[in-house]
Amino acid sequence: MTRTGRPAGPASDTTATVLTAALDLLLAEGAGALTAQRLHQVTGVSRSTIYRHWPTPNDVLAALIDVAPSPRRQPSGDLAQDLHAEIDALCDRLRDKPVAAFLRALVAADAGLRHRYVEDLLAPVQAVLRDAGTPRAAAEDAVAAIVSPLLVDALLLDRPTARARAHRAVDLYLTEAAR
Repeated sequence: MTRTGRPAGPASDTTATVLTAALDLLLAEGAGALTAQRLHQVTGVSRSTIYRHWPTPNDVLAALIDVAPSPRRQPSGDLAQDLHAEIDALCDRLRDKPVAAFLRALVAADAGLRHRYVEDLLAPVQAVLRDAGTPRAAAEDAVAAIVSPLLVDALLLDRPTARARAHRAVDLYLTEAAR
């Protein structure tokens, strides 16, 4: 038996259209532009469709988080090399406009969304430590010590991430862990 009525979610092309426009609006105008009316204006997708699937700007942000890439490299087996590679990748992501602007928008948004997105950014660094057998508490401390200054640079100070400082933090962690 087939069911009639509306499908559970928007068509993939509608989702792509709305979310691409949402990211463009976020980068150009900030999170306040992620309203159904504004998305309708730039996409032509009906307001009712937008309201049905993304009722609030936070729902749009959550959908953008869902489609954000979360790259994971193949570990080399060398903890220092892998940590440095992930820190370089994170610095690059924080430098790029979509990630930095998205983080700024999330600062004013729902704390749960902000935590979810930051956890996605931290996941590759945590995975390197987990793959090396680092105990969970030690890995959390290491990630906080290494990554927190990068997030402060990107979010609060609006300056490029201090890649050299992050690499020094990795080296310091590795020295301490070897003791």
